[in-house]
Amino acid sequence: MTDVDVDVVVAGGGAAGLMTALRASLDEDLVVAVFEKSTREGCNAAISSGSLAAGGTRFQRDAGIKDSPQQHADDILKASGDEEWRPVVEALCAVAPNLVEWIADTGYPIEIGADMPRAGMSVPRLHTDVGRVGGGRLVRHLRDLLAARPNVAFVDESPVVDLLASKSGIDGVVVEQNGAREEVTAHATVLATDGFAAHPALMAEHLPHLGEPFHGGTSTNTGDAIGWLAGVGAQLRNMGAALRSGLVVVGHGTRVSPALQFNGAVLLDTSGARFVDEEAHGYSSMAGILQRQPGERAAMVWDATAMAATAESEMMRDCLAAGAISEVESLADLAGRLGLSVATTERALTPHPGRRALQAPYHLAWVTHGVLTTQGGAVIDPTGRVLDISGAPIPRLFAAGGAACGLAGTSSDGYSSGNGLLSAFGMGWIVGNALAGVPECPTTHQRSTS
Repeated sequence: MTDVDVDVVVAGGGAAGLMTALRASLDEDLVVAVFEKSTREGCNAAISSGSLAAGGTRFQRDAGIKDSPQQHADDILKASGDEEWRPVVEALCAVAPNLVEWIADTGYPIEIGADMPRAGMSVPRLHTDVGRVGGGRLVRHLRDLLAARPNVAFVDESPVVDLLASKSGIDGVVVEQNGAREEVTAHATVLATDGFAAHPALMAEHLPHLGEPFHGGTSTNTGDAIGWLAGVGAQLRNMGAALRSGLVVVGHGTRVSPALQFNGAVLLDTSGARFVDEEAHGYSSMAGILQRQPGERAAMVWDATAMAATAESEMMRDCLAAGAISEVESLADLAGRLGLSVATTERALTPHPGRRALQAPYHLAWVTHGVLTTQGGAVIDPTGRVLDISGAPIPRLFAAGGAACGLAGTSSDGYSSGNGLLSAFGMGWIVGNALAGVPECPTTHQRSTS
């Protein structure tokens, strides 16, 4: 076993790890090493929509949208009910406008997704890439930025397998490369690994109530940090929560756009009954509702107007490319596809008060529930320090992204759109800035250095 010494070691090269390294490396005297399990297998950020939630950005102001970090935090906490986590939520929301504008200022094309309504958002605050290509584009951009930093080493196919712990705290990590193990000592260790949605035993232990959902995350979501954290006496919380989706197309694994239900789409059970107010639920809480339906599925029906409003999203493009969406010319044809009478189908499509009626031709997809990633993880303070079971920081150990407790609260129903990347990028920003000694400016009018 050989030894390497650096200033900052980051376990994981996804959203949290990239942002941590980008910000920490602003101090050119720091040597930063990022060890990634597998870029080939990917990370959750790369397969996400890449939507960045932030309140109070210049993009919102230019669009006439009034918002603030506090309003953003209050919306998240209203959905999650997790007041104990308010300090962390408020810290993340406070830096979100800065990091979104910084990403834009590095040359990444960002716009406010005014056409991306989500349950629980008091105003539009999802920021997306122009062209709606998705998270893969954002991850590639950030990795390119990192590759230009001379004081950063990004090492692929090199999973972290353990922490180096001593009586004084955490001294670094153990990395596996080409079948051999290597100790990497560091003055600061940042766990930026994913959750455990791809680990059957951990899922069965902590989330048995989800049943056997479709897994829509990456194969690297094996919860490696859970064992390391337990081994050094770290607190874990909200292990029974996950980011779920009730919009997974049966037989395809693609997902329809969460904006469909805000553009008139309806959900019908296998008997043709309308069973939910579609606009009242986010896609994570909708998964639990779908799980309780006969066959754990439902028919989603929408029309050309809804299709036009959502067709440019990467999710809908993926669905169309996969043949996951059927086109249906008439009400009679739709009834036949659903095995219902025309009268029953017509009643089922009756709009709720104040909402528009769907018009033929229609689009149809059968949807079920899936899990994308987990939300439980290490208890951290608002600066990203990992806390032990007594509530004290474990020296020199930080966590962000899937290794840290997320923002959904105790239940998957409390997840708000954009929380995943907010947690990952936001805490990576906070931790990285602190390690580099970069002061955090309180508003987007005075953003921190790039």
